[in-house]
Amino acid sequence: MVEKNAVHVLVGTRKGAYILDGDRARKKWKVRGPYHEGRDVFQIIADPRHPGVVYSTANSAWWGPMMYRSKDWGKKWTAISVPQMPKGPRPPPTGEGGMPKYPVENVWQIAPGREDEPNSLLAGIDPASLWRSDNNGEDWVGVPGLNDHPTRKEWNPGAGGLCLHTILRDPSQPKRLYVGISAAGGFRSDDDGEHWRPVNHGVKIGFLPDGDREYGQCLHKLALEPTDPSTIYRQDHDGIYISRDRGDNWKRVGKSLESDFGFVVATAPGAPHGAFFVPLRGETRTTWGGQLQVFRWNDTRRSWAQVVPKGLFPGDHGTHRDALATDRLTPAGVYLGTTAGRLYWSASNGKKWDMVPYQFPAIQSVTVSSPMG
Repeated sequence: MVEKNAVHVLVGTRKGAYILDGDRARKKWKVRGPYHEGRDVFQIIADPRHPGVVYSTANSAWWGPMMYRSKDWGKKWTAISVPQMPKGPRPPPTGEGGMPKYPVENVWQIAPGREDEPNSLLAGIDPASLWRSDNNGEDWVGVPGLNDHPTRKEWNPGAGGLCLHTILRDPSQPKRLYVGISAAGGFRSDDDGEHWRPVNHGVKIGFLPDGDREYGQCLHKLALEPTDPSTIYRQDHDGIYISRDRGDNWKRVGKSLESDFGFVVATAPGAPHGAFFVPLRGETRTTWGGQLQVFRWNDTRRSWAQVVPKGLFPGDHGTHRDALATDRLTPAGVYLGTTAGRLYWSASNGKKWDMVPYQFPAIQSVTVSSPMG
């Protein structure tokens, strides 16, 4: 397989990580793995600055979190360091039987740094904080502008913990960063992480009595519009929202859907001016209608389209927040993993779908490395 034409789908599951190798046609896949077998992999991601370099989280309720780097598309892995929470005046929390727990509960997200900083990485963890490495993960330092934010004392954990699960960098403004925290909401920095402000105005909080607040939202995921990164799509516990001013103001857009609760959202250069969502029933965290549901919001027409034909994949399907991804090809490839361990994909902007004939453990994350165009 010619490296520059390869498409790699990287899948994190409850029992390890997998890598699927394909080509531009995206018709057949070779499945490799599991790597980090038996561990919770919340993310596995390729570094676009260094072809072949892959980073992975690997969490364990018993042994704590670990992080790994591969330089050959996952064939060999080397452990890198994990951010270390500073010691405080209180003793560390304990697990079952009083056993001490690792200070960092889980590593949720790894994000490659700027193009002009080839050895830099960002990591989001639980308890919610942002960390930076300038030597490919050998050492980490906290980002105090966010980690010591004045609102921090009022951040509360969601069902998955107090986690920083989303890190986005604006491609048009490399020093502009966004993070998503459950349950504190979205925050933006315009100076490469030195200062941060909440960006949640207009997003309601249905589970609090004073539900109109600047922070405290249970944000599930963010995605930037490829043609204009000032437009952001957002999936919250309390609905689907869009901002067209870099997150300063948000408008809810899910009214025509039977449900606008969900976890995932993704955009693609090959399918511009819109975003893909998977609405779920809030009480069961599964798709409604007894079938797989994927919708695309068309921001030009301000309308919804159901992109998986009705009845194609029957059953109740659940998703985790990082289980939807796209590639950079045209037409766009769309990839969705479910809690039942099924991976669905479309190589046609969501018009036609197929299922990878492989039974994975419950899928927690999907990322894609592909050529552009």
